[in-house]
Amino acid sequence: MSTNREPIGVIGTGYVGLVTAAGFAELGNDVYCVDIDSEKIEGLKEGRIPIWEPGLEELIAKHRDRLHFSTDLSDALEHARLLFVAVGTPPTYSGDADLSAVHAVVDAMPPSDQHALVMKSTVPVGTGETIKRVFVEQGKGGFRYVSCPEFLKEGSAIKDFLEPDRVVVGDDGDWAGDAVVELYAPLGAPLVRTDIKSAEMVKLASNAFLATKISFINEIANVCEETGADVVEVARGMGLDNRIGPKFLQAGIGFGGSCFPKDVTALKQLAGNSGYHFQLLNSVIEVNELQKRRVIAKLEKHLGKLVDKKIALLGLAFKPNTDDMREASSLVLSSRLQAAGAHVRAYDPVAEEEARKLIRGVSFKSTALEAIEEADAVVLVTEWPEFAELSLTEVREAMAGDLLVDGRNLFDPEKVREAGLVYEGVGRAASSARQEV
Repeated sequence: MSTNREPIGVIGTGYVGLVTAAGFAELGNDVYCVDIDSEKIEGLKEGRIPIWEPGLEELIAKHRDRLHFSTDLSDALEHARLLFVAVGTPPTYSGDADLSAVHAVVDAMPPSDQHALVMKSTVPVGTGETIKRVFVEQGKGGFRYVSCPEFLKEGSAIKDFLEPDRVVVGDDGDWAGDAVVELYAPLGAPLVRTDIKSAEMVKLASNAFLATKISFINEIANVCEETGADVVEVARGMGLDNRIGPKFLQAGIGFGGSCFPKDVTALKQLAGNSGYHFQLLNSVIEVNELQKRRVIAKLEKHLGKLVDKKIALLGLAFKPNTDDMREASSLVLSSRLQAAGAHVRAYDPVAEEEARKLIRGVSFKSTALEAIEEADAVVLVTEWPEFAELSLTEVREAMAGDLLVDGRNLFDPEKVREAGLVYEGVGRAASSARQEV
């Protein structure tokens, strides 16, 4: 990539900030990363990456000469005119986004007509307007503002940065928007250049739609269980319609992570604060919460009361290829199982360290088979590829019981039954579905 690219600043070295920094370094930019967490910054200087994302550690190591880490904002201000904001905006108890970290960044900016904030953090529609007003009130009216939402999927974030579906730039038609467009130009992605409020809404609306698609197919799965249809076949037939598409039509035990739950709630809250009742999103949230709890009913159907039953959870992270435990289905399941009197053991190839911070009373095991040993039932929670490679015969031999609850429809029901196990999927038919002829 070209080395004649302007330096940029990235404020916040969490998930979005680090991936953004590494991605721009790959494109040839010098990147000045700033964070208030001195321990994290020291770790990054020494090559320690605080998150688990495939390829990120290697990319940061590859571009150590282009990546600069500091707790001092002046380093970024001195070298870069575009300052990408990638700080956390977690939900508050009211459901609104907590923008305290964003406003701390705004307050820390000096007066300047040569700098711009480029918002990567997910913020409510209208945040840009508020920030521009605050800049004027603070005597910083020369500071520019651009909304450039991120669309990174955990587990494939590097690819998503370098091969994006689209780049969205919301601005006031000034030099800052032009500069951000130029930064992304080498990627050759479709460009949506629009006003700031519309750019802010694109992010929230995109995630809310994908979450709606997941909750919809989960509702279909639940009806399939009542009628004898197979949701895998139903989704396959639906997905071939190019108006629908196959993505996000995988039935399971609910979505989690840092984006979907937060952004769906934030959009619902934004609508409510604006005087509109977003009924559809209320249902999306409710379906998702109930879906996680349906596992308990499946277990009780076969085992009766769960008191003193040994239940193994395979996978803890909210999805494969990440250690992110935010809003993970395993949090609800482990809590509900223990409340029902079960003994819970669990295994995850990556997320155990993060899980230990959030889950109490669970026995963590070092391998899948160790977790399965003497279990009355096994619940597949996260579809890590290694679980698909398990010998189902070994699983059956290791268990005290014979129930496998496939929370992600990872396994072939017939192969599970051939191994002597009882199969419970999500929306699966009583026997394996016919293949295309």
